[in-house]
Amino acid sequence: MKPSRDIARLIEIMAALRTPGSGCPWDVEQSFETIAPYTIEEAYEVADAIQRGDLGDLRDELGDLLLQVVFHARMAEEQGAFDFGGVVDAVTSKMIRRHPHVFADASGHTATAVRGLWEDIKAQERADKAGRKDTAGEAASPTSALDGVPVALPALTRALKLQEKAGRVGFDWNDPRAVLAKIREEADEIEAELDRAETAKAGMEVGDLLFAVVNLARHLGADPEAILRATNAKFERRFHSIERALLAQGKSPKDATLAEMDALWEAAKTEEA
Repeated sequence: MKPSRDIARLIEIMAALRTPGSGCPWDVEQSFETIAPYTIEEAYEVADAIQRGDLGDLRDELGDLLLQVVFHARMAEEQGAFDFGGVVDAVTSKMIRRHPHVFADASGHTATAVRGLWEDIKAQERADKAGRKDTAGEAASPTSALDGVPVALPALTRALKLQEKAGRVGFDWNDPRAVLAKIREEADEIEAELDRAETAKAGMEVGDLLFAVVNLARHLGADPEAILRATNAKFERRFHSIERALLAQGKSPKDATLAEMDALWEAAKTEEA
């Protein structure tokens, strides 16, 4: 079978996979809840390909992510909710609505201005959505400056988004050094709990410390997820260097002392520098 560039063919394939009796038993058994973790995983695979600069992998991973969209749309179509065409219509309308500086007469000549315009439009959309619920007799949740941050986001990213939203209404520091002082304060609180042998409370304080560290990254213009990924990669690289050095001595990390491994770690840092 010749591969097709037509999205209709992919939609047909998913429909066939989801057909009871003649389709794939695994695909037929799936639901929104069971597929959601795969959707998140595929998004991370896309990010990983970008991080590695592998465009061939990026093409493949984007295909896997697109498949997730088609899968969810097919399950929704089976329930009579919406189909893939509805997904495309919704996002097309949203992109036009949120870019009036391109498709209408609003001004937005800088990235900062466009971002502000985008957020204003999103806020209005949330207010309109709440109003529709209220008109329909549904309980309309009170709007908050923090609305619109998905709970399922990775914790570091969600902390960043919450801080950005709070910052837009003035709940923020103006100086990164003030955030650094907050980090020191949170570290002191952890130490105080450790002095009292309150390990569980100290662990909770670590959450406050992480939140403050995310805030510092934000004030420095750094994405906490991205810089932590980079640090993870650096740790792996240096630890692999330790393992190679020990292997040359006929050892493994379990056979070496902490002092030996620490010396090899410093050597790896020097070599990188």
